[in-house]
Amino acid sequence: MSKVVTKQPSYEVQSEPVTPLSILSPEGEVVAPDLVPSLSDEQLKEIMYRMVFTRAWDERAVNLGRQGRLGFYAPVSGQEASMVCSEYALNKEDFVAPGYRDMPQLVWHGLPLYQAFLYSRGHQHGGQIPEGVNVLMPQIIIGAQVLHAMGVAMAFKKKGEKRVAITYTGDGGSSEGDFYEALNYAGVFKLPVIFVVQNNGYAITTPYAKQTAALSVAHKAVAAGIKGIQVDGMDPLAVYKAVSEAAERGRNGEGATLIELITYRYRPHSMADDTTKYRTKDEENDWATRDPLVRFGKYLEAKGLWTEEDTNRVKEESKATVNEHIKKAEQTEKMTVAGLIDSMFEKTPQHLEEQKADFQ
Repeated sequence: MSKVVTKQPSYEVQSEPVTPLSILSPEGEVVAPDLVPSLSDEQLKEIMYRMVFTRAWDERAVNLGRQGRLGFYAPVSGQEASMVCSEYALNKEDFVAPGYRDMPQLVWHGLPLYQAFLYSRGHQHGGQIPEGVNVLMPQIIIGAQVLHAMGVAMAFKKKGEKRVAITYTGDGGSSEGDFYEALNYAGVFKLPVIFVVQNNGYAITTPYAKQTAALSVAHKAVAAGIKGIQVDGMDPLAVYKAVSEAAERGRNGEGATLIELITYRYRPHSMADDTTKYRTKDEENDWATRDPLVRFGKYLEAKGLWTEEDTNRVKEESKATVNEHIKKAEQTEKMTVAGLIDSMFEKTPQHLEEQKADFQ
């Protein structure tokens, strides 16, 4: 009997680097006309308004932190396109599960700004989400919010609702076990969830290349059996297009999407961070040429929709609004132990009622 020789299959996954989705050049010129999303002039101006407002708000918040008027604050300048445009691509019925840096998405999704300040100040009412505002409190534990969004998406699917959940983490969060668990579960059950990783190159001080051997965060979607894409996170139009398409996929029962946004945060990780210890001036100068506000501003100026005067007007409006809301936050009644206990329950248990008496 002759021996049957069969060719052994290859079990090595062949991977190739990906090219980030980009629609606008750093000079604000359209490089992919067929991919330009359908947005009205008013919508384009609203996106620019929100990004300029957020940058000015961030600058003011940094100063408030230095004055001791805010507690923990995580700067966002440079990430306006990834934050503002991803939220703008959602419906108000969709749910946002944020990390601690993702205050802009919460505020633009409906959370009053003064409550964002209360959260930063450690006040219990900072986490008292108003009825109809579909957000969770910012998560401090790195990556935990990814699981929360997956759970919300499962609820949407079980109820048959045409809604999606979106969650945000950084490149450091994509190295956490919670991240892989959430992606795997979302893949198995084909959940309407969008996982956004804002890859700014560093997990606090650790360069991305030292976190993983994967070619990109987007490649991690392969093992979970979900769609993964990489996007120029400094390009407002590209971010909007990627998230809006992912949301449609989720609503249509086509499952989850992992979106890696390549972005850069101009300010430190936190007010206790010193970027000079791990970032070079050349690197910072290179990323400064890709500023999403400058890029989008040039695009709108060429369309006759935006001017420098508009930018200055929005900056002044942002400063006035921030001053109004920080004042409201500072005038909010001070926390008490008894009030904190009551805020945890619809009806306070008897044993805690007894303990409250010790703090009256």
